[in-house]
Amino acid sequence: MSEIKDLAGRLTSQLAAKGVDDAAGKARSILIERGHMNADGTLTAAGKARQALGAEGRAKDRAAKDSKHTVREYTYDQKTNRATLKK
Repeated sequence: MSEIKDLAGRLTSQLAAKGVDDAAGKARSILIERGHMNADGTLTAAGKARQALGAEGRAKDRAAKDSKHTVREYTYDQKTNRATLKK
């Protein structure tokens, strides 16, 4: 599977893999709702910052957000797109 680096493209492929109808439209509405995309399809400042993190950075950020651990305490698994605590 080729790596999709842009935020909208990656979310679209994840939704499509889950069988979501109109994955591109759903991805767009999710990004707009989160404040990462404007209605015209351009990324907001928050969206550009999120995109700059890349898949690894976003996974680590998601994992750290709801825990008492920092982003640096996580390791990334590219196959599962998950971050887990370093041992």
